[in-house]
Amino acid sequence: MEGKDYDVIIVGGASAGLTSALYSSRQGLKTLVVTKDIGGQALLTDSIENYPGILSTGGFELMNSFKNQAEKYGAEFVFDEIKQINRNDDGYFEVSTSRSGYRSLAVILAFGKTPRDLGVPGEEEFKNKGVSYCSICDGPLYRDKTVAIAGVGMPAIDAGILMKDIASKVFLVFPSGDLVGDGNLVEQLKSSNRVEMLSHSEITEIKGDKRIRSIVVRNSGNSTEREIEVDGLFVEMGYVTKTEFLRDLLDLNKLGEIVTDKEGHTSVEGIFAAGDVTDIGFKQVVISAGAGAIAALSAYNYVQKVKGLPASRNDWKKLSSKKESDTGVSLFLH
Repeated sequence: MEGKDYDVIIVGGASAGLTSALYSSRQGLKTLVVTKDIGGQALLTDSIENYPGILSTGGFELMNSFKNQAEKYGAEFVFDEIKQINRNDDGYFEVSTSRSGYRSLAVILAFGKTPRDLGVPGEEEFKNKGVSYCSICDGPLYRDKTVAIAGVGMPAIDAGILMKDIASKVFLVFPSGDLVGDGNLVEQLKSSNRVEMLSHSEITEIKGDKRIRSIVVRNSGNSTEREIEVDGLFVEMGYVTKTEFLRDLLDLNKLGEIVTDKEGHTSVEGIFAAGDVTDIGFKQVVISAGAGAIAALSAYNYVQKVKGLPASRNDWKKLSSKKESDTGVSLFLH
């Protein structure tokens, strides 16, 4: 996929990014989604009960449904992290990731909060080569294999519960004396003969060749180190807002959030933003989804303009005024 050009690149795989992907791909734009995981912070909840039309659903189930819809209309996905965005002389944005590079006419920034890195030697080298930040996404790839989970709180617990029924062996590495979270789930982990709990511990290095082969774990209690052979490592350290790489590109507020207008435009023409990464006042799944749709439609209009093609009219009243007078039926743009 390296070197391919797209109409729009969407950064982020949660409610805002996935909705953007659905709308842009439905409009016929060649769409790429670059994300470290699917679902973002929605994965932290087992029950979402305030999404219109759905009485109750899990965060993963809802986000995976969004993803499936976007893929149905042709959206492509790459599990990677954006490192830099530049605009070249021919009007394309050059989007560099930790492993590759892509070009697009428009960019939608919708990454919310990004999974936190471990920040140890070998992590960058083996991202997507055995190091994953989404156990729900990649867990099934490690059936009957040996994996490690480095994490804290419920993200680590949830990953452990999932992987204990998939992998043959799970090393759960965490810095505290005990995992803080749902007590029943913690007991399930402790009682599983497939799970080895490594408390007061942290990973200090990731080793391998073409992919990960082992991790070095340091016990802070007795200062000993242990090298453990693994086929995969899941990093479940929570989330952090990563917008510093955008500071010289577009306007951010004092909180590091991207400043947008009501149609998702940023201070740079051709770059749009939606969801929790923006200065929108409320951080909810339904609000992020709506903002993602708006950003995608704005990006569509921009791409059409760049290509010298007609853009959509955003006001459905203008679109339907003539037919409405003829039939009495209002036509909504969708």
